[in-house]
Amino acid sequence: MAEDAKIMKPEYQQGVEEIRKTLPRRVKWICWFVKQGSYFTRRSDGTVNRGLASWFLHSVPANETPDRGVYSRDAVIDPLTGVWVRLFIPVLEDDKSEKLPVVVYFHGGGFCMLSAAQENYDLFCRRLAKRRRVVVVSVEYRLAPEHKFPVAYEDCYAALLWLRNDHGESSFLPRCADVSRCFLMGESAGGNIVHHVGCRVAEGKEDLTPLKILGHVLIQPFFGGEERTPSELALTDVPLISVDACDWSWKAFLPEGANRDHPAANVVGYGGAEISAVQLPKSLVVIGGLDTLRDWQLRYFDYLKKMKKEVELLFYENGVHGFPLMPYDLSSSFLDDISDFMQR
Repeated sequence: MAEDAKIMKPEYQQGVEEIRKTLPRRVKWICWFVKQGSYFTRRSDGTVNRGLASWFLHSVPANETPDRGVYSRDAVIDPLTGVWVRLFIPVLEDDKSEKLPVVVYFHGGGFCMLSAAQENYDLFCRRLAKRRRVVVVSVEYRLAPEHKFPVAYEDCYAALLWLRNDHGESSFLPRCADVSRCFLMGESAGGNIVHHVGCRVAEGKEDLTPLKILGHVLIQPFFGGEERTPSELALTDVPLISVDACDWSWKAFLPEGANRDHPAANVVGYGGAEISAVQLPKSLVVIGGLDTLRDWQLRYFDYLKKMKKEVELLFYENGVHGFPLMPYDLSSSFLDDISDFMQR
């Protein structure tokens, strides 16, 4: 376990400024640039300037030529909606008959921004595929406000149906992909999607055989509510995200007239679904100490324990929101820290 990661419930131990000083300059610059991009692309009428957003966010194409030991390719899984996935496949040099687990990855962006083709997500999924020897299926779901709740959940569930059905001679999946050993993983809004899609799978209303979900990895999941938590009140000038930006994203994503206590956002509140009887797989909740949303994430961890679910917590005191995507040591440690969870 990395020195910065603790399996514990954290307390406020250091001032924000003291922790911020430890962040590499490059990470601070990336956080500032993304935060500014998010601010300038959100319109006051609740829409997103997609043209300006594409300028701020550098996208990269799939690459069939191995890069860092991994090659990638895109597949449209639903021509009607345009939903597509990007596959990241490690090069198998020794045993080409080896079967690898599959990670279905849901990107973040508050349901309104970013893409599976965005450079940081492409690089993260490539590193994940290489370091953990898994096939990664990164889902490009439709974004709000053009596509409000529950479209993102429907698109990501459709990706699982595609995995279930993509077999035989015409399969787009590589032969090394073992869908009977599948993990759902997502960061921020993607972590929220992991919960909701994972609960739908676990309810068992639809047979997904041969696909089987072995675990959920929720990386700084995007949850919220009308209440202002201590971390939202205290961490007002932290890198990358703000309370105002989160509020804007919830309004853009949730149904017209809904507030942040809608069960899509406040899964632990009175409107949240009762999941005590749902047979969820094991879960790993990843939290950063400099994340405004950390208290909502801790409540989710406690909620799973209360529901008698198998759940673990990774807390990184110096972690900003989205730190696994950042180019510094903490993100590399994260990929090592999830190894035990994924291999058990």
